[in-house]
Amino acid sequence: MRAFRQGMSPVRAGLIALVIIVVATFFAFSKDIPFTQTYRIQAVFENSNLVAPRSPVRIAGIDVGKVIEVERYKDTDMSVVTMEITDDGRPVGEDATVKVRQRLFLEGNFFLDLKPGTPGAEELPDGGMIPVAQTSSPVQLDQVLTTLQADTRRNLQDTIVGFGEALDSEPTAADDADQDPDVRGLTGAQALNKAFETGVPALKGSAIAAESLRGTEARDLSRLVEGVAGVSRGLAQNETQLSEFLTDFNTTMAATASRAPQLEETVRLLGPTASNLRRGLASIEAALPPTQEFSRAILPGVRETPITVAASEPWLDQAIPFFGAQELGGLLKQISPATRDLASATHESRPLVRESDDFNRCITEVIIPTGNIKVDDGEFSSNTENYKEFWHAVAGQAGEGGGFDGNGPFLRLSAPGGSLPITSGKTNYQEQALHANASQPLLRSAPAYPNSLPPLRRDVPCHRNPVPDVNGSFSVGPPDGSRANAASPPVPPRGIGAQLKRDVEREAAASQRLVPLESLLDGGAR
Repeated sequence: MRAFRQGMSPVRAGLIALVIIVVATFFAFSKDIPFTQTYRIQAVFENSNLVAPRSPVRIAGIDVGKVIEVERYKDTDMSVVTMEITDDGRPVGEDATVKVRQRLFLEGNFFLDLKPGTPGAEELPDGGMIPVAQTSSPVQLDQVLTTLQADTRRNLQDTIVGFGEALDSEPTAADDADQDPDVRGLTGAQALNKAFETGVPALKGSAIAAESLRGTEARDLSRLVEGVAGVSRGLAQNETQLSEFLTDFNTTMAATASRAPQLEETVRLLGPTASNLRRGLASIEAALPPTQEFSRAILPGVRETPITVAASEPWLDQAIPFFGAQELGGLLKQISPATRDLASATHESRPLVRESDDFNRCITEVIIPTGNIKVDDGEFSSNTENYKEFWHAVAGQAGEGGGFDGNGPFLRLSAPGGSLPITSGKTNYQEQALHANASQPLLRSAPAYPNSLPPLRRDVPCHRNPVPDVNGSFSVGPPDGSRANAASPPVPPRGIGAQLKRDVEREAAASQRLVPLESLLDGGAR
């Protein structure tokens, strides 16, 4: 009871008070619970002057952490911001992005908008850093005013005024010359309003294109925008190369514009080219199954190829010496001069081959068809090809000229005489006519003899001359003008009256046909 009445000792009370002051001071400045694990990451910004310690870090508008420290990043003009993230904001992927955004007017200051990245990305480790390519800062009003200098603002004003005049001004005749008939005489604004009337199909197509741009998977469009943003940031970091690229691109576009007709023709031909390509690919697709079957069928032969090669090695060992200089190679060397001479002779024989070809064509196309013609001689026709009649005549001549008295062959000719003169036309004997006398009036020649020789052109090759028509309309036939199978007039018997004789002579004179004398030498007139 005495100790209680005396109270706590001053030393103990001082120690307790000192501990309380230290704990209160720690929580007042750090607001962290000691001996607890925290998750901190860093992000590099090009400009983070608007971000202060204790600024909130939000994901989709929800606070998930705060800024711990803002300091200079190495020896650059950039800054690095250290953030502490609670468990509600994890995981933060390595592809996470951070943007400095302005808070509400009543909140004041700025906050960090954190996008944790894709679900499949690796989590950023404790103390990890988000690179500057994945961060961005807001555009300030002073930056806008700095960009819009006096001359820039004046150009912008002129642009707006010119755009207004273009929408409200009446077009001239020169302006309407190359315009569509539906918008001629309308101002720019009226033409745009009229375009909305037919814009439904175009907007429908644009909607389909916009729907396609959304992609097929979740966040495809956002990933595309992020990729474009990354490319843009990469281009911004290399301004010199970008300016050179734009200069070269401008030069390329100018060269392309100078070739506008050729480019238009190329674009026009893309459709037919695509159609042909589609047909070609269809043909290739149709050829693939047979090719596959062929590949399968050839596999056994391919498997046997090594065995075949191994089996052919002994033959190759024997063939190599055979084709060497001591065997076939030496023989080829020896016959080489003869080969050259043979080649020269072959070259020189080309004109002979052409002439032989012309001769053969003359035989096959003119002479042989002529020999196959059957001479029409009425009742005296033999109904045999004339080349056969020639050999029959040769055989008959040989039989008629044969003798049995040892004086050799002789030719029996009948040379009758009379009071009737006979004159032939021009003959091959110095192109003169022949004359003779006959005891009986000449009725006709057998076989029929043409008035003129068949046409023969010596200035053209033989095979180009026509086959002579020995039975043509210019041949001398019976007095009545009949041709094949026509019976010849009867021969008047000896002792007939003078009147009948004069009639026959008158008919022969009326025909005005010259008969070759050679026809009389073959047995006389029939």
